[in-house]
Amino acid sequence: MRFRKTLYTLNINNYAPEITKITYPLLRYYAKKCGAEFYIITERKFPDWPLVYEKLQIFYLSEERKDEWSIYLDSDTIVHPETVDWTCFLPMDTVAHNGTDMAAVRWKYNEWFLRDGRNIGSCNWNTIASYWCRDLWRPLEMTPEEAVGHCFPIVEEMNTVISPDHLVDDFALSCNIARFGLKKTTLIELQQKIGLPNANFYWHQYTISIPEKVKQMRELVNSWSLKKIVGDV
Repeated sequence: MRFRKTLYTLNINNYAPEITKITYPLLRYYAKKCGAEFYIITERKFPDWPLVYEKLQIFYLSEERKDEWSIYLDSDTIVHPETVDWTCFLPMDTVAHNGTDMAAVRWKYNEWFLRDGRNIGSCNWNTIASYWCRDLWRPLEMTPEEAVGHCFPIVEEMNTVISPDHLVDDFALSCNIARFGLKKTTLIELQQKIGLPNANFYWHQYTISIPEKVKQMRELVNSWSLKKIVGDV
């Protein structure tokens, strides 16, 4: 019997404690609000792959832990305390990201994308799927070099901290959406449907340095009046 919700994040080698000091109290608060357990992935299982590929451990963890719903958020994501539990609104046959990209802009296509035809590019910093759609996180049947070779940062990412290997988890999930014909929606679309089109639930800036990220996070925490949850930052 499946009954569990898990909110996963990735933190290997003690990623940026000055960031997680801010984000983890909010992630734990959100997990509690959703009735989910907060689970930090801390060990490598795919040592030959770029670090971000370790997010695909969720394929195995979700089965081992008997997740009904698996939620993933990057460790540098700020989640507003008023963020809703999306599993109340998301069908179990549909996967969700906060938003998606046009896949052909980022990826060299293979037969899965060509056959699928929906051109869905995963934005895997924020992902939700039920156990019906566990294949979303299925590890790829290709080498790390082959996978990274399909990844092409957009122009605005090229002079930032982003490189092709940083995108390999997005590529993997994009492949799986196409390969398995998974239904998808976005949280942006769901916000419209439930009458919260202007809600600002997340902050996630992935192209800036850690010091700049911390600076902006502190400013945001103060502007959102989150000191009671986060404490002094």
